[in-house]
Amino acid sequence: MKALGKTAVARQRLKKTEVRANSGEGDGGSDGRFCGPNGSSEISPSKEGNINGSPQLAISVYLVVQTRLLRETLVRLLQKQVGIAVVGESQCSQSTNEHLAAIPCDMLLLDSLSTVYARNLIEELNERTSQTKVVLFGMDEDEECFLTAVRLGVCGYLLKDASSAEIISAVRGVARGEAVCPPRLCMSLFQHIAQEFRERSGMDHHAACAKIGLTYRQRELIGLVAKGMTNKEIAAQLNLSEYTVKNHIHRIMRRVEADSRQEAVEVVRAGGLLLNA
Repeated sequence: MKALGKTAVARQRLKKTEVRANSGEGDGGSDGRFCGPNGSSEISPSKEGNINGSPQLAISVYLVVQTRLLRETLVRLLQKQVGIAVVGESQCSQSTNEHLAAIPCDMLLLDSLSTVYARNLIEELNERTSQTKVVLFGMDEDEECFLTAVRLGVCGYLLKDASSAEIISAVRGVARGEAVCPPRLCMSLFQHIAQEFRERSGMDHHAACAKIGLTYRQRELIGLVAKGMTNKEIAAQLNLSEYTVKNHIHRIMRRVEADSRQEAVEVVRAGGLLLNA
């Protein structure tokens, strides 16, 4: 009877140990959190099972948020989501980049772009050719700030009024290779790119004109030659004498080193300098 009693007690102790282990008691804590370098908080990444029961690595997210309460709230929110694992969190400081180098992640959630540390953090990620994608949240609807973020390579830009569901959706969307931003700011991006293209094209156009050395009148005239008009027809349209038209054409041919009117047209066309053609 004594032997049986000792066996029963041993079994009870073993059972209690297993319960504590399963509940997360011990060094790691209930959420798998442990102390990382320089006091940052790391959370061991989890695996999610797919429909076949085999493990599938979740989207690993690192949070860089200045306010501790918001940071902890977001950690709890994201940890509840299937397929998302928070692997670390910290304030934005000089040591944050070291944390990220030590804890590779798929995505960086950042709540500000106003500090030097934040911009340096993104730039250093780019210099390392890191695969980590950056999503900004809690941002103002400011076009200049948004365009700065785009230039830095940010993949997501969420405003201050973004809901928790929108943040989760942005994380999943960016992980799929999508870009996330408010529609109005997206339109400003299109307009900015179009304006840059126009300016660049204009600069290229003027540079080409300067290189060939054609005046506006000569470009206008060679455009009419390209349409197949004769010297007499060109003179009538431009209110010039035929002699003036003929001299212009000869000057153009010499300048572009062409042996014929048609060859001159082809050279000017290749430079994108034809007008009215």
